[in-house]
Amino acid sequence: MGELQSAPALLLLEDGTLFRGKAAGKIGTTGGEICFNTGMTGYQEIFTDPSYFGQLLVTTNAHIGNYGTKKTETESHSIKIAGLICKNFTWQYSRQRADESIQDYFEEEGLVGISDVDTRALVRHIRSKGAMNAIISSEILDVEALKQKLKEVPDMNGLELASKVSTKEVYTMGDPHASLRIAVLDYGVKRNILECFAERGCYLKVFPAKTELKTLKEFVPHGYFLSNGPGDPAPMDYAVNTIKSILEEDHPVFGICLGHQLLARAVDLPTYKMHHGHRGINHPVKNLVNGKCEITSQNHGFGVDHEVIKKNSDKVTITHVNLNDDTIEGIQIVGKKAFSVQYHPEASPGPHDARYLFDEFIRLMKNEPS
Repeated sequence: MGELQSAPALLLLEDGTLFRGKAAGKIGTTGGEICFNTGMTGYQEIFTDPSYFGQLLVTTNAHIGNYGTKKTETESHSIKIAGLICKNFTWQYSRQRADESIQDYFEEEGLVGISDVDTRALVRHIRSKGAMNAIISSEILDVEALKQKLKEVPDMNGLELASKVSTKEVYTMGDPHASLRIAVLDYGVKRNILECFAERGCYLKVFPAKTELKTLKEFVPHGYFLSNGPGDPAPMDYAVNTIKSILEEDHPVFGICLGHQLLARAVDLPTYKMHHGHRGINHPVKNLVNGKCEITSQNHGFGVDHEVIKKNSDKVTITHVNLNDDTIEGIQIVGKKAFSVQYHPEASPGPHDARYLFDEFIRLMKNEPS
């Protein structure tokens, strides 16, 4: 273990920027789009969030692994990030409730990482230059060889990933005798989103991403949920077409993150790739309906264009905006019982300011006034 802790590793960015550090997790090589998360806690939930599939995660918190890992603190059945980049990778932990160290966890999951990186300098670089592909290796220490390997990493722009992380089999959650049934289209859903619905007395049936409306309707749902997930929404015509059909049915619809982007595309509003995205648990958002502000959990690299929405006010109403950069954080489809938010109201991890949105969806399905 001591030898592994001192094993060298490299991080090479697409623009040629090179960082040297130490191996963390499995010895190997991994690539993906680099992004950073500003959250100070909840690293295991972040690692297992399907929305991070195909991405190398930079953690701005200086200490990762200090409270170990626990099998129940996950958002999916396995780690979904492509690799980890951090400052201090802590093998030892003191939390009694933890099951094992982060090193053991990474080795079991086969995750490659790099520590002892100047993450402050790295984050400043990404903020300036934008998201780009990168590669981590603790086995290829020749920079020129690593450059050739980096060329094999696919570009996130135009990359469809939702169907890769979606459930392969239909499954249910909650009380089968519940008065409300929700059909969930799984584009990479987080476990805690489903639990937020189940806690409110809903029976959920979770369907693979490419399920058509005909199959969804057999469940006789009171509402449809469009989940979060990874990748670019632009190539997901299969999802957009299904959502268009759902909107024609005029049942309540609620979308989160990727589901928000797909709902916008279903009313012919385009999405775009952001410069470096929003990822963290401290993003301020203003609710334009009630004038209140909330601190939110976010994880997205694509968005819905503000100017396009303004020109299409007959199609959608803007309900939430980001107070940092004025980007769109929530919409309501005009004339439909359909709404969505770009952020994560389940907030796992993060503050619970926005969990009222689950209650709003419940009221919509019950046809009660908000």
